[in-house]
Amino acid sequence: MDHSTTIKLFEHCRLIVGMVLSLTVARLLNGLARFVQHPKKVKVYGVHIGWVFGILVMLIHFWWWEFKLINVTEWTFEAYTLIILYAIVFFLLSSLLFPDQMDEYTGYEDYFMSRRKWFFGIFALSFFIDFADTAIKGMTYFHSLGIEYPIRNATYITCCIIAMFTRNKYYHIAFVTAHMLYQLSYIFRLYHTQ
Repeated sequence: MDHSTTIKLFEHCRLIVGMVLSLTVARLLNGLARFVQHPKKVKVYGVHIGWVFGILVMLIHFWWWEFKLINVTEWTFEAYTLIILYAIVFFLLSSLLFPDQMDEYTGYEDYFMSRRKWFFGIFALSFFIDFADTAIKGMTYFHSLGIEYPIRNATYITCCIIAMFTRNKYYHIAFVTAHMLYQLSYIFRLYHTQ
Protein backbone atom coordinates (compact mmCIF):
# COMPACT_ATOMS: atom_id res chain seq x y z
CA MET A 1 0.00 0.00 0.00
CA ASP A 2 1.51 3.34 -1.02
CA HIS A 3 1.79 6.32 1.33
CA SER A 4 -1.01 8.36 -0.29
CA THR A 5 -3.46 5.45 0.05
CA THR A 6 -2.47 5.01 3.70
CA ILE A 7 -3.07 8.72 4.36
CA LYS A 8 -6.48 8.54 2.64
CA LEU A 9 -7.45 5.51 4.76
CA PHE A 10 -6.29 7.33 7.91
CA GLU A 11 -8.36 10.38 6.98
CA HIS A 12 -11.39 8.18 6.31
CA CYS A 13 -11.02 6.40 9.67
CA ARG A 14 -10.43 9.67 11.49
CA LEU A 15 -13.54 11.19 9.91
CA ILE A 16 -15.82 8.34 10.99
CA VAL A 17 -14.35 8.12 14.49
CA GLY A 18 -14.46 11.91 14.80
CA MET A 19 -18.18 11.95 14.02
CA VAL A 20 -18.95 9.38 16.71
CA LEU A 21 -16.70 11.12 19.25
CA SER A 22 -18.29 14.49 18.42
CA LEU A 23 -21.72 13.05 19.19
CA THR A 24 -20.34 11.64 22.43
CA VAL A 25 -18.82 14.92 23.61
CA ALA A 26 -22.02 16.74 22.63
CA ARG A 27 -24.11 14.27 24.67
CA LEU A 28 -21.95 14.81 27.76
CA LEU A 29 -21.87 18.60 27.42
CA ASN A 30 -25.62 18.79 26.77
CA GLY A 31 -26.18 16.64 29.85
CA LEU A 32 -24.04 18.94 31.97
CA ALA A 33 -25.80 22.00 30.53
CA ARG A 34 -29.15 20.57 31.73
CA PHE A 35 -27.93 20.93 35.31
CA VAL A 36 -27.42 24.64 34.71
CA GLN A 37 -30.62 25.07 32.70
CA HIS A 38 -32.86 23.19 35.16
CA PRO A 39 -31.03 23.03 38.52
CA LYS A 40 -34.12 21.97 40.49
CA LYS A 41 -35.54 19.50 37.99
CA VAL A 42 -33.24 16.51 38.64
CA LYS A 43 -31.21 15.69 41.73
CA VAL A 44 -27.45 15.60 41.02
CA TYR A 45 -25.27 12.69 42.23
CA GLY A 46 -21.53 13.21 42.84
CA VAL A 47 -20.43 9.77 41.60
CA HIS A 48 -22.41 10.27 38.40
CA ILE A 49 -20.81 13.69 37.80
CA GLY A 50 -17.41 12.14 38.56
CA TRP A 51 -17.94 9.56 35.80
CA VAL A 52 -19.13 12.26 33.41
CA PHE A 53 -15.84 14.13 33.87
CA GLY A 54 -13.88 10.87 33.94
CA ILE A 55 -15.27 9.77 30.58
CA LEU A 56 -14.81 13.29 29.19
CA VAL A 57 -11.11 13.19 30.14
CA MET A 58 -10.77 9.78 28.48
CA LEU A 59 -12.49 11.12 25.35
CA ILE A 60 -10.19 14.11 25.12
CA HIS A 61 -7.19 11.84 25.57
CA PHE A 62 -8.48 9.33 22.99
CA TRP A 63 -9.07 12.08 20.46
CA TRP A 64 -5.53 13.41 20.99
CA TRP A 65 -4.04 9.91 20.87
CA GLU A 66 -5.92 9.19 17.66
CA PHE A 67 -3.62 11.60 15.79
CA LYS A 68 -0.80 9.07 16.32
CA LEU A 69 -2.68 6.78 13.96
CA ILE A 70 -1.16 8.79 11.12
CA ASN A 71 1.95 6.66 11.74
CA VAL A 72 0.12 3.43 10.91
CA THR A 73 1.69 2.21 7.69
CA GLU A 74 -0.92 -0.40 6.81
CA TRP A 75 -4.59 -0.27 7.72
CA THR A 76 -6.55 -3.47 8.12
CA PHE A 77 -10.27 -3.92 8.56
CA GLU A 78 -9.61 -5.40 12.02
CA ALA A 79 -7.68 -2.32 13.18
CA TYR A 80 -10.35 -0.03 11.74
CA THR A 81 -13.11 -2.04 13.47
CA LEU A 82 -11.40 -1.85 16.86
CA ILE A 83 -10.95 1.93 16.60
CA ILE A 84 -14.64 2.30 15.67
CA LEU A 85 -15.59 0.01 18.60
CA TYR A 86 -13.69 2.31 20.99
CA ALA A 87 -15.69 5.27 19.73
CA ILE A 88 -18.97 3.33 20.00
CA VAL A 89 -18.15 2.32 23.58
CA PHE A 90 -17.62 5.98 24.51
CA PHE A 91 -20.94 6.89 22.88
CA LEU A 92 -22.78 4.15 24.76
CA LEU A 93 -21.22 5.25 28.05
CA SER A 94 -22.25 8.86 27.44
CA SER A 95 -25.80 7.73 26.57
CA LEU A 96 -25.96 5.76 29.79
CA LEU A 97 -24.72 8.76 31.78
CA PHE A 98 -27.37 11.03 30.26
CA PRO A 99 -30.53 9.16 29.26
CA ASP A 100 -33.22 10.77 27.13
CA GLN A 101 -35.74 10.67 29.99
CA MET A 102 -35.42 10.71 33.78
CA ASP A 103 -39.14 10.65 34.65
CA GLU A 104 -39.13 7.22 36.29
CA TYR A 105 -36.16 8.00 38.61
CA THR A 106 -35.87 10.15 41.72
CA GLY A 107 -32.53 11.55 40.57
CA TYR A 108 -29.19 10.60 39.10
CA GLU A 109 -28.21 8.41 42.06
CA ASP A 110 -31.30 6.27 41.59
CA TYR A 111 -30.77 6.19 37.82
CA PHE A 112 -27.02 5.50 37.93
CA MET A 113 -27.35 2.69 40.45
CA SER A 114 -30.12 1.08 38.42
CA ARG A 115 -27.94 1.13 35.28
CA ARG A 116 -24.57 0.40 36.88
CA LYS A 117 -24.37 -3.13 35.42
CA TRP A 118 -24.72 -1.74 31.91
CA PHE A 119 -22.36 1.18 32.51
CA PHE A 120 -19.58 -0.81 34.15
CA GLY A 121 -20.08 -3.79 31.84
CA ILE A 122 -19.53 -1.58 28.80
CA PHE A 123 -16.66 0.21 30.52
CA ALA A 124 -14.99 -3.17 31.22
CA LEU A 125 -15.58 -4.13 27.59
CA SER A 126 -13.48 -1.15 26.53
CA PHE A 127 -10.45 -2.67 28.25
CA PHE A 128 -11.02 -6.02 26.53
CA ILE A 129 -11.19 -4.15 23.21
CA ASP A 130 -7.94 -2.45 24.16
CA PHE A 131 -6.31 -5.86 24.75
CA ALA A 132 -7.56 -7.04 21.33
CA ASP A 133 -6.28 -3.88 19.64
CA THR A 134 -2.87 -4.36 21.25
CA ALA A 135 -2.81 -8.06 20.32
CA ILE A 136 -3.27 -7.39 16.59
CA LYS A 137 -0.32 -5.01 16.74
CA GLY A 138 1.94 -7.84 17.90
CA MET A 139 3.92 -8.84 20.97
CA THR A 140 6.66 -6.29 20.33
CA TYR A 141 4.11 -3.52 20.64
CA PHE A 142 2.53 -5.18 23.69
CA HIS A 143 5.91 -5.34 25.48
CA SER A 144 6.69 -1.74 24.54
CA LEU A 145 3.79 -0.64 26.76
CA GLY A 146 5.48 -2.05 29.87
CA ILE A 147 4.07 -3.89 32.84
CA GLU A 148 1.72 -1.03 33.75
CA TYR A 149 -0.46 -1.75 30.69
CA PRO A 150 -1.72 -5.26 31.54
CA ILE A 151 -1.95 -4.40 35.25
CA ARG A 152 -3.99 -1.29 34.44
CA ASN A 153 -6.42 -3.15 32.18
CA ALA A 154 -6.82 -6.10 34.55
CA THR A 155 -7.38 -3.74 37.48
CA TYR A 156 -10.01 -1.74 35.60
CA ILE A 157 -11.83 -4.90 34.51
CA THR A 158 -11.82 -6.20 38.10
CA CYS A 159 -13.00 -2.87 39.53
CA CYS A 160 -15.77 -2.67 36.92
CA ILE A 161 -17.01 -6.17 37.78
CA ILE A 162 -17.12 -5.24 41.47
CA ALA A 163 -18.91 -1.95 40.64
CA MET A 164 -21.51 -3.86 38.63
CA PHE A 165 -22.57 -5.80 41.71
CA THR A 166 -22.16 -3.42 44.62
CA ARG A 167 -24.22 -0.43 45.64
CA ASN A 168 -21.67 0.53 48.30
CA LYS A 169 -21.36 4.30 47.97
CA TYR A 170 -17.81 4.36 49.38
CA TYR A 171 -16.65 1.88 46.76
CA HIS A 172 -18.19 3.95 43.97
CA ILE A 173 -16.68 7.18 45.33
CA ALA A 174 -13.26 5.53 45.64
CA PHE A 175 -13.44 4.02 42.14
CA VAL A 176 -14.39 7.24 40.34
CA THR A 177 -11.81 9.23 42.35
CA ALA A 178 -9.04 6.71 41.64
CA HIS A 179 -10.05 6.68 37.97
CA MET A 180 -9.77 10.48 37.65
CA LEU A 181 -6.43 10.62 39.48
CA TYR A 182 -5.01 7.75 37.45
CA GLN A 183 -6.17 9.16 34.09
CA LEU A 184 -4.71 12.58 34.81
CA SER A 185 -1.46 11.01 36.05
CA TYR A 186 -1.26 8.74 33.00
CA ILE A 187 -1.82 11.61 30.57
CA PHE A 188 0.74 13.77 32.34
CA ARG A 189 3.34 10.97 32.38
CA LEU A 190 2.67 10.10 28.74
CA TYR A 191 2.94 13.59 27.32
CA HIS A 192 5.00 15.68 29.75
CA THR A 193 7.79 13.51 31.11
CA GLN A 194 9.59 12.57 27.91
